[in-house]
Amino acid sequence: MFLSSIINGPMKKIFTLLCLVVIANSFAQQDAWVYFTDKPNVAASIANPISILTQKAIDRKQNHNVAIDERDVPVNETYISDIKAQTGITALAKSKWFNAVHVRGTEEAINALSSLTFVERIDFADHNLNSASRSYTSLNKTEIEEETIAFTYGDTQNQVEMINVDNLHLADFTGEGITIAVMDSGFPNANTMGAFQRLRDNNDLLDGYDFVDRTSEIYAFTGSNHGTKVLSTMAGFIQDQFVGTAPDASYYLFRTEDSGSENPVEESYWVEAAERADSLGVDMINTSLGYRMFDNPNYNYTPADMNGQVTFIAKGAAIAVEKGILVVVSAGNSGATDWQTVGSPGDSPAVLSIGAVDENGDYVAFSSQGGAAQIGYQKPDVVARGGAAYVINEFNSIVQNNGTSFSGPILCGGIASLWQAIPDASPTEIMDYVRQSASQFNAPDDFLGYGIPDLDLALSNALSIDKSQIENFSFYPNPVETRLNIKIPSTVNQLEVSIYNQLGQEVLNQWITKDLSFVNVSDLASGIYFIKLATTNNSKTVKFIKGQSHN
Repeated sequence: MFLSSIINGPMKKIFTLLCLVVIANSFAQQDAWVYFTDKPNVAASIANPISILTQKAIDRKQNHNVAIDERDVPVNETYISDIKAQTGITALAKSKWFNAVHVRGTEEAINALSSLTFVERIDFADHNLNSASRSYTSLNKTEIEEETIAFTYGDTQNQVEMINVDNLHLADFTGEGITIAVMDSGFPNANTMGAFQRLRDNNDLLDGYDFVDRTSEIYAFTGSNHGTKVLSTMAGFIQDQFVGTAPDASYYLFRTEDSGSENPVEESYWVEAAERADSLGVDMINTSLGYRMFDNPNYNYTPADMNGQVTFIAKGAAIAVEKGILVVVSAGNSGATDWQTVGSPGDSPAVLSIGAVDENGDYVAFSSQGGAAQIGYQKPDVVARGGAAYVINEFNSIVQNNGTSFSGPILCGGIASLWQAIPDASPTEIMDYVRQSASQFNAPDDFLGYGIPDLDLALSNALSIDKSQIENFSFYPNPVETRLNIKIPSTVNQLEVSIYNQLGQEVLNQWITKDLSFVNVSDLASGIYFIKLATTNNSKTVKFIKGQSHN
């Protein structure tokens, strides 16, 4: 500001030119994902899963019938070393799920990597270098939630009672036994604050890692206290003043967001952290981050890209769900902007996206809405309090902040308490129970989704379901090419069949009876699908493989 007031005439032109040169040079460095052709020792690693996963991760996958596959095998470190050795290339993150490494360098240097025999393909973050151009005006995604409304003491009664998790707490369901990974931008003082003393005393603050700075020093101040406040909504406890929604859950803390810049590498950090969470056997991921626009406008997404299939982070979140993790994501704070729709990974149909309401349960204008890109599924899924929500900052003070950054973890903690009460439920079943308990389940909209969940009602509904009939359903063959036959118990007259792809999108729906007890899947592409068999009272979801049809 002061420079512009004293520079004029030729000097101002020179200064402007220098600024343009600096900006041009900063964008000369490109970001890209480099995908590899193969992995080492795949068969041996899968045969001996304890060599690549923790026992808790193996147990969680077995409990939810999740297969251990090639994606669980680590990336070839020799390939990464060779990438790092190339002139002008910096490797910033790696992903075993995508068998890829995130690199930075000049366009020429990155393209030169394609000559390496183990490189399958290269995908630039600047979509102009891959396909059609995209552009959008940048907006700081944390500017709303960082605004402190009041530095007053209060309690969490309203935000806890709104989703009826207080009744679960009274029944001693406080998240114990559920492990949550929190992905955020910084967790200063979480290891010393009084609000997390209960957490530390119970050995529930497990571990953490800073994927941005590549350090285990997760509690240092890195320019943001956002993660500390997010964690407080779930795990915070101050006697008679503040109770989080899952005070007895266990937590891993992962820094994946660099608050000082906005770059697609943060998507890669997030996926890398999700892979770490999966290996550790985490049950849930909470993330109050969203990506759509970047410092380099050539990297920007558009609202049309928010369909769960475009962004690296949305595709990574879908794999996390496929691995048996329940992913809870804040919808975003773009409701009052030109962008308006949810950000990524909240756009993925596989995750539970959370919008925001105020203390009265009314929609708040900043909460991101569903959009035209989400075809065949509802976003946000549900809502919780994000308007003037109570949080605890790094100085152990109770304050009020705005943002879906807080409605997301408030509900995430509530769901952890619910899951403790029904531990045999699958992530898909938990999501269904939450949606079905919500205030406008029968008439969802793009503002509140299915509405405000009633977690006590969700528990009651789950416990009242008689699964004796649904467990008698079976289908064959698996894998299937054209005709999937379904065996219906004699006590059931008709059955609704829904088939979903790995992104959670419904690709087929029909009713069957004893006289017509099959579905034709010949039009489906080969791959892994989920089939949901439902009566009026209960449902069962299992996985099947669609093979290549032969004519």
